[in-house]
Amino acid sequence: MYRYTEFDDAFVRTRAAQFRQQVARRIDGSLSEDEFRPLRLMNGLYLQLHAYMLRVAIPYGTLNSAQMRQLAMIAERWDKGYGHFTTRQNIQFNWPALKDVPDIIDALADVGMHSIQTSGNTIRNVTADHFAGATADEIADPRPVAELLRQWSTDHPEFQFLPRKFKIAVTGAEADRAVIRSHDIGIQIVRNDAGETGYRMIVGGGLGRTPMVGKVIRDFLPAADLLPYAEAIVSVYNQLGRRDNKFKARVKITVHEHGIDAIRARVEDRFAQVRSQFSGVDQHLLRDIEAAFAPPAWKTADTAPFDAAQADPLFRSWADTNLSPHRNPDYAIVSVSLKKPGATPGDATAAQMRLLADLAETLGHDELRISHEQNVILPHVHKSDLPALHAALRAADLATANIGLISDIIACPGMDYCALATARSIPIAQKIATRFDDLKLEHEIGALKIKISGCINACGHHHVGHIGILGLDRAGVENYQITLGGDGTETTVIGERAGPGFSADQIVPAIERLIHAYLDLRAGPVETFLQTYRRLGLSPFKAALYLEVRANAA
Repeated sequence: MYRYTEFDDAFVRTRAAQFRQQVARRIDGSLSEDEFRPLRLMNGLYLQLHAYMLRVAIPYGTLNSAQMRQLAMIAERWDKGYGHFTTRQNIQFNWPALKDVPDIIDALADVGMHSIQTSGNTIRNVTADHFAGATADEIADPRPVAELLRQWSTDHPEFQFLPRKFKIAVTGAEADRAVIRSHDIGIQIVRNDAGETGYRMIVGGGLGRTPMVGKVIRDFLPAADLLPYAEAIVSVYNQLGRRDNKFKARVKITVHEHGIDAIRARVEDRFAQVRSQFSGVDQHLLRDIEAAFAPPAWKTADTAPFDAAQADPLFRSWADTNLSPHRNPDYAIVSVSLKKPGATPGDATAAQMRLLADLAETLGHDELRISHEQNVILPHVHKSDLPALHAALRAADLATANIGLISDIIACPGMDYCALATARSIPIAQKIATRFDDLKLEHEIGALKIKISGCINACGHHHVGHIGILGLDRAGVENYQITLGGDGTETTVIGERAGPGFSADQIVPAIERLIHAYLDLRAGPVETFLQTYRRLGLSPFKAALYLEVRANAA
């Protein structure tokens, strides 16, 4: 994986020193909160409902064991003993004292981490497929591209004050595990008819108040042109994007208002102007970056222990849901669920983080990934080591066998933490997961993605959930709208709103009616919820959702 150069380290240390001075001036009253706000946001520090929150970048979701241990130390020393992994492949600390933030940032720099550009109207943390470099279905590992984009965008002099925040995601496979069509720029590594590797460029995706699926602006971009083309897209957005209305400032609105053809023409013109300025320097840099992402030295061992462990029903259940095929047939990709029923989705304690670091170091070639689905990935584990890994995870309460199932819920922090939220997300996720765990229906239901947001900003990606839940305030009462049929993969679609919302005490029974309707309607046990919905449409599911409402009215 990529390691900081001397330049990287000097840059981060300089920013940390600057912010230390700014924090001192805020504490002694030299800076008002209004003056301090843009400075703290440039360094990922938010003021939430109850305390400051520090958002730490995990570029393209990749960590090593030393970095994970440092996050555990920070959680214990300066927070409340846990961290929250987000849908942007970041980690958030929800309770730091302002006086301690400079020390936290210095501690991050000690292991090649930072919180720069995790907030503000700039290019945010570049995300990627959490199986990158491990899965057999990718054309190329997208992380070198993501790292190149990170270096290009960090402190870019023209792009620090964009009309609105800007998000980029990259995948190297046809299967989209990075939700690229819901990003401002989505990048897919592809091959053309001549077998050349390049990029499919997608622009104008986004969720939030006005959800939109991104549009293809270039079906094939030669590999050498990536940075100048990205520069052209962001430059055009910087010129055209609206600054008069923050709700219409994202690039998706710019594309919608001008049309993709007009945007494409402007981008191509700008691309022609800036292309020569890069002079191939970026390609030399990319080759150096690619060398840092060389595959590990694969272990050679007998896989018999893995085969023998299948006799244990607990191991077999975990293996069926939490393991994915690896490019090396003797290995597996391990998804560690942070979604035990009743737990807060995405939270990990310091002890759990340390254990994951130890397991990555001893059994996983010293690599961890954070997924946009708020779980932790060990991308390279030899099958002979899986029984020992599973036993260690069980001892730490991390062996929940539910990846991709109904309790593997994405949820934003909601009104428990966020100053923007209009309803709670975490308790709803906990109640749904606990209810279906009690019913013992999870494996019968099969693949199903529930995503919950506590406000219209959609940090929980509810628009692309098979079942999406949006929490709103209705005259001081929490109200939960349901959308159905969303999809965040290569067949991205925005879910349909089912109808009126439900109160907090009605939402779990409503989801239960919905699931029982699916089990009755599906063509057989192999037909997923999404497949059934696409076959039958909204009508039968809406009837099930509002059955009780109609009965009460009668």
